[in-house]
Amino acid sequence: MRELYRRYRRPLLAYAMRAVGGDHQRAEDIVQETLLRAWRNADTLHPDHAGPWLYTVAKNLVISGYRRQSARATEIPMEGSDALRVEHPDEFDRVLQGWQIAEAMRSLSRDHRSVIVELFYRRRTVSEAAAVLGVPAGTVKSRSFYALRALRDALEERGVTEP
Repeated sequence: MRELYRRYRRPLLAYAMRAVGGDHQRAEDIVQETLLRAWRNADTLHPDHAGPWLYTVAKNLVISGYRRQSARATEIPMEGSDALRVEHPDEFDRVLQGWQIAEAMRSLSRDHRSVIVELFYRRRTVSEAAAVLGVPAGTVKSRSFYALRALRDALEERGVTEP
């Protein structure tokens, strides 16, 4: 549980802050409730694979809060701020997709993972990646071809993409 807290507290708080329009207290409450639910399910959660579950719980808590708020009479904000709202409803999907891609990347060989990181995440050219990795440019091209194919297969296995 300590590892879950150490690893996910800050990213969850940042996500919750965006989801509740910057209301720090409400974001902290969401993170606290999310981690409490994680504690209740600690026997089934592993820190390396808990991210998607935690973000799903946090998203559901945000949605539940908005439903509760809309069911009540409109409140007058104390500090004159606008009513709370989710500014980026697709943010959760983007975060979840990032977790799924990271998980699929872990299944690749070190060489394939290194080529993808250099070419697509660090946006290096083939010759720059070859220099960084210490291999010929042709090897970078070949590895990138097979790495992308392996990544596609890994994502299909996880149900993220369709064949």
